[in-house]
Amino acid sequence: MNKANYSEVSQFVFLGLSTYRPMQHFLLAFSTVSYVTIILGNLLVVLTVTFDYHLHSPMYFLLANLSVIDFCLSTSAVPKMISDLYSGHKAISFQGCVIQMFVLHILGGSEMVLLIAMAFDRYVAICKPLHYLTVMSPQMCILILSGAWVIGLIHSGVQIAFVVHLPFCGPNEIDSFYCDLPWFIKLACTDTYRMESIVTANTGFISLATLFLLIISYIFILVTVWKHSLGGLSKALSTLSAHFTVVVLFFGPCIFVYIWPLPTVAVNKFLPILDFLITPILNPIIYTLRNKDMKMAMRRLISQLLSLRKIS
Repeated sequence: MNKANYSEVSQFVFLGLSTYRPMQHFLLAFSTVSYVTIILGNLLVVLTVTFDYHLHSPMYFLLANLSVIDFCLSTSAVPKMISDLYSGHKAISFQGCVIQMFVLHILGGSEMVLLIAMAFDRYVAICKPLHYLTVMSPQMCILILSGAWVIGLIHSGVQIAFVVHLPFCGPNEIDSFYCDLPWFIKLACTDTYRMESIVTANTGFISLATLFLLIISYIFILVTVWKHSLGGLSKALSTLSAHFTVVVLFFGPCIFVYIWPLPTVAVNKFLPILDFLITPILNPIIYTLRNKDMKMAMRRLISQLLSLRKIS
């Protein structure tokens, strides 16, 4: 097609998760309740870690930052989805679509690095306890957090730089509730095979590599605990299995969307719900509410807030 015949696409239209009205009502209620839960749960984690000096340690520092990223990741797509379900207006501008993809990949890349850092933190604490405070120093924690955001920024910038100048000549319907690279690229009026391969290599295989590293770290931790204490193995297995569940829920949609799309379109459309609504709820529950110190700190924080309310 001649480039001169391209008509500029100024906006995209989301087809959403379902056109069935009762299903849309259910999704509206479910996503609204879930998003409020995400806000309250992750905000509680951040406030508890910030204001309770008992939790000023590397593990909780990383947990608080995971909560921040989870909240931002959900906020990048869910409020728009709720608005679309409520109003029926499911359009997004071209610039808005690009910005959404850019933000999503910054947050996704940063969370991958942070999950590796958290697994490394547990590995050092369990396998090298005498060196823990030296290895996981405050400077190292800041370096890890800065590195996570820088890697996320580079990862996202490279992705967007490859696709932002693609030509679009008419088709503008995205069969989802948010903008992401696979669907964005498919709408381009050019051969996108090479571009899809680059995106697969950048995001898909990074997801696989990160998942592999996390599995290896969990195996090392379990082997170390098994060698030192058979009694502690069941507890470690219970904790790590819960963590592994969250990791699979986070990386599963990435792998299926970018590397191995499922044959059922409906399944592919609903999989991202895990990343945007389910995982941000499960992370505070699994990483914190199963932790005695965190539960005690939350009780202290809530009692302090109630005391201040009574005084006022």
